[in-house]
Amino acid sequence: MLEAHLNSVGTATPPHDVHQGFVRFARGSLDEKRDRSVFDRMAGRARISHRYAVIPVDGDGSGDALDGHGIYRRGAFPSTAKRMRLYEDHALRLALAAIDALRAKTPLGQVTHLVVTSCTGFYAPGLDHALVAALELPTSVERTMVGFMGCSAAMNALKLARHIVRSEPSARVLLVNLELCSLHLQEVDTLEKMLSFLLFADGCAASLVTADPVGLALDSFRAVTLPATGDLITWHVGDSGFDMHLSGRVPGAVAAGLDSAASTILGGASASSIQRWAVHPGGRSVLEAVERGLGLNSSELGYSWDVLEKYGNMSSATISFVLEAILRDAQADERGCAMAFGPGLTAETMLFHKV
Repeated sequence: MLEAHLNSVGTATPPHDVHQGFVRFARGSLDEKRDRSVFDRMAGRARISHRYAVIPVDGDGSGDALDGHGIYRRGAFPSTAKRMRLYEDHALRLALAAIDALRAKTPLGQVTHLVVTSCTGFYAPGLDHALVAALELPTSVERTMVGFMGCSAAMNALKLARHIVRSEPSARVLLVNLELCSLHLQEVDTLEKMLSFLLFADGCAASLVTADPVGLALDSFRAVTLPATGDLITWHVGDSGFDMHLSGRVPGAVAAGLDSAASTILGGASASSIQRWAVHPGGRSVLEAVERGLGLNSSELGYSWDVLEKYGNMSSATISFVLEAILRDAQADERGCAMAFGPGLTAETMLFHKV
């Protein structure tokens, strides 16, 4: 049967490294001394050194506003409408930067399908239309938006691209995973909420999937929804941006779910048969939970730990940053497993091998 291949991945982030400034701003937003102490300890253990955003931090982040434009000013955080205008202002530029990085590695050829994933912004005509015009693609390109599926959306996009290529062998599918998580910072003074904002950042990945036998062969996909976990990750449109709930129970649910579903995910094979692991780095505790659930050591998730340290959690774009690194290093015939987690709580998984 015809195989679909992830030929190449290009990635891009905004120019502003906001992590340390945000840490200082967030710490100053917590009223209780105990909360500040816990926040400091958790920030130091997060294993994140850099996060990038389209909005720069103003100075050291210790003033009344996080950024020089006063978008995030204590007591006057922006409306959802303003955040969506910012998304529209910045999304296309970052997407084109990722596509340029992709084209530097491989020719796009005649793109026939465009799949865009994003859960951090919406407008219409949307980013898909803007990309068709900016790239001067034929207006006959088939466009699909995968929206509001959270961190696991890139896996769904790869699954869709595989179906397209297997049904249309000449298809050339351009995937764009674009997330501007920084646009949804909320004005909160609770420790749990502030710790969740400590993880997220902006980024974009662009990928090419075709029948050309280059890169990673997309062997199979499987979705596993963990029972009684629907309330652990939620994402709703609020009056002041999108409201995310990320429960502290997520790591435990992931570890338990993977322990019971490992054989199903791996098609009956053992974890030791996998040479390359591409796990969405949702945070330190999530990666540690995957290690427990699958019986892996930290070195086996080295690509994921590296992306977490350098970029943080960029929602749907993040797993593609991990796959980019694996494409660079994997040897022929090495087998791999990729997975990302999203609302549901659902693990979207993929088996692949290097051709």
